[in-house]
Amino acid sequence: MKQICIYCGSQPGRLPDYRKAARELGRLLARRGIGLVYGGASIGIMGTIADEVLAHGGRVTGVIPQVLIEKEVAHPGLSELRVVKSMHDRKATMAELADGFIALPGGLGTLEELFEMLTWAVLGIHRKPCALLNTAGYYDLLIAFLQHARDEQLVKPSHHQLLLFDQDPHRLLARMIDQAPVAEPRLLTPDES
Repeated sequence: MKQICIYCGSQPGRLPDYRKAARELGRLLARRGIGLVYGGASIGIMGTIADEVLAHGGRVTGVIPQVLIEKEVAHPGLSELRVVKSMHDRKATMAELADGFIALPGGLGTLEELFEMLTWAVLGIHRKPCALLNTAGYYDLLIAFLQHARDEQLVKPSHHQLLLFDQDPHRLLARMIDQAPVAEPRLLTPDES
């Protein structure tokens, strides 16, 4: 893995653990020589992980739509900042640059971005691992819901297994690196959609 895309909050969140985990993952990425691809902001958990990767000599590529440069406060010190036209361009660019995806604690945008990549894996559009860093149990209810959707036979067991999750950044990253390609490119049949 050369670069990992991190989805996370532009807010710091209630618990200090969220930023602590972002710093730990940032140091880990830098030490392993894995570049960070993220949304380009200098604020919240986004800014925390970018700052940590940079502080430890790592490479950080931010991708931000022009309309969000002021709202999300674009990070001025990145290795590279790509300014794109739209949110669609942002997500496509981040997906193209990354070899895997991790969601740290975040809000609606974080969830939307992760689930799009997870859906793309199900559809065979990419073969990259998708993961949740479940800091302080932040994603416990989401993980339970996905298990419920599997039990209700609305998410196939094989699709449910596409999402990795762990509370420990080291274990999560190791699992992502060790994971074989997650989906063969193919089209869904009508009864699978």
